[in-house]
Amino acid sequence: MHSHDRAGGRRTDAAWLEEVWADPATRVVVLASGRFPLNDDSQVRWISPEQAPDGDRLFLGLVDGVPYFAVEAGEDAIDTTRTWEGLRKVGQLLSAQDAGLLIHAIALAEWHQAHRHCPRCGGALIQTDAGHAMRCAQCDRQHFPRTDPAVIMLVTDGDRALLGRNQAWPPGRFSTLAGFVDPGESLEQAVAREVLEEVGVEVADVTYFGNQPWPFPASLMVGFFARAVGGEIDVDGAEISEARWFTREELRAQAEDGTIKLPSGISISRALIEAWYGAELPGEW
Repeated sequence: MHSHDRAGGRRTDAAWLEEVWADPATRVVVLASGRFPLNDDSQVRWISPEQAPDGDRLFLGLVDGVPYFAVEAGEDAIDTTRTWEGLRKVGQLLSAQDAGLLIHAIALAEWHQAHRHCPRCGGALIQTDAGHAMRCAQCDRQHFPRTDPAVIMLVTDGDRALLGRNQAWPPGRFSTLAGFVDPGESLEQAVAREVLEEVGVEVADVTYFGNQPWPFPASLMVGFFARAVGGEIDVDGAEISEARWFTREELRAQAEDGTIKLPSGISISRALIEAWYGAELPGEW
């Protein structure tokens, strides 16, 4: 269930953090603008602390007792002799352990990038707790990473599933519907509201499927199935430009011939679609 032991109690242990940073067995991944280096086998390139460039150190946790860190570095740290990629592109190729570590690291890096100043007084924020908290240099207020809950759902009607195309996507790219949870709203209420708003379909029997942390920038995607009970497809035209019902046979045939492109294997959207279909499907973005 867990890719690594987050060892939260060690984040404020400055002496221990320095001790393990001096240990060549400690593993470090370098992050630069959301990208990280890969080895020739397309797996994450972990290096020793001595090999790491200067930058903010993020303690990720322990794997079999070995400490793992990420270093947030600038663009000048990118070694052009190696391949650097982002999690969206290669996440499905990584081991479960490396994917979990990188999701953790990138979520922290995205938070640091987006939160430079205290929302209360405007003072500069200083990283603490090995990257897991920040303190305002002016008013001393502490800040912690936030996670925004979002629902992602596959709507079904008997032997049909409803997929939509975002207004910003090219023709042929389809996925499940999704949206953020409003304040004071339950997850199930968010599913029903988002589906009705985006495609004009009423749903019931909202059932939980699973969840996925999504660090772009700070979401927890909570997956559901829902059953259509009324309404005709009427896309909002703002977020969704096209929505269609697919039978299993249509979905398979159009994915095979490239008429439609389905989400990549790293996403819970793909997992929802294939769970409903009952097997793996070809093609992806």
